[in-house]
Amino acid sequence: MAGPDSARLQVGWDIGGAHVKACLLADGALRDVAQWPCPLWQGMEHLEGALGLARARWSSDWHAGMHHAATMTGEMVDLFPDRAQGVARIATQLAESLGPSLRLFDGDGAWRAPHEAARAWRGIASANWQATAQVLAGRVGNAVLVDIGSTTTDLIALRGGHVAARGSSDAERLQSGELVYQGVVRTPLCALGPRVSWRGRSVNLMNEFFATTADVYRLTGELTAAHDQSPAADNGGKDQRGTHARLARMVGRDAADADSDEWLALARCWKDAQLAEIQGQLQRVCADARLPDDAPVIGAGCGSFLAAQLAQRCGRPFRRYAEVALPALPADRALAAWADVCAPAVSVALLACARD
Repeated sequence: MAGPDSARLQVGWDIGGAHVKACLLADGALRDVAQWPCPLWQGMEHLEGALGLARARWSSDWHAGMHHAATMTGEMVDLFPDRAQGVARIATQLAESLGPSLRLFDGDGAWRAPHEAARAWRGIASANWQATAQVLAGRVGNAVLVDIGSTTTDLIALRGGHVAARGSSDAERLQSGELVYQGVVRTPLCALGPRVSWRGRSVNLMNEFFATTADVYRLTGELTAAHDQSPAADNGGKDQRGTHARLARMVGRDAADADSDEWLALARCWKDAQLAEIQGQLQRVCADARLPDDAPVIGAGCGSFLAAQLAQRCGRPFRRYAEVALPALPADRALAAWADVCAPAVSVALLACARD
């Protein structure tokens, strides 16, 4: 591994409400990507803990000359009374941990020093999707970014080499359909609809936090274990038995009331509901941006497997974020896959390198 004086080291950070994602570039080339759980709503000590894990992972590279760039969505957690204070407190914590090189990504195209965060919070707040979209827009003509994470989905049109989003804030993007508050790990199943098919009949669901989408995609075999980092709804096991029990509670039953095939069939009902919801919003975004029918879907996030399926449903080509965004796709397939999962962290690192 190269020493600290032989390569310019740039770290990109994406500080979320449930995870911290980070990317390490050496002279603009991808060296490492990682993600750590960070339940920020439980306290700032979780952010410091995640930063400490990153420092330990990259201890041989960590030095005063390392450059840091960050974006965030964690300001919206209910630890903070409002988003302005959330941005300011996260910026202060990052500055204390990462040092004076830190710059914060502003979706308006500027880079902010941490002491500017309180004043410039609107541009900094929840701008991580902008970082990803800006990187991709400079590399493709027409496309639609479909970034499906643990908690949310971003649907961003790219047209003529520019970001063609109608909204900028979360409130505006919820209105435009560009932000869908569903993901493949943390979304409660009761959020996917009031009814589900069970043994050929439509039944009401229990509107309780009994199970999440991780239970669905764990059963279908599509959720990678390394991305299944959040506790289960009941803090129970993530084996098949525990997963069956959580799905059963949603329809007023116990795991022993059905066999594995029936629980898998039930999981697939929830998957179909989620795909239908995101597909409807995706078609709305593409229509509003007047994207050509052959504009590809560019998939990112730990739910990029759904992005590929959405592309097929919509008759569009599919490309991975890493193959579009990175100057060269790493030979290490696992590293490339993590770049897809942590696209905003990789993107903010790439933008910071291009700035200098």
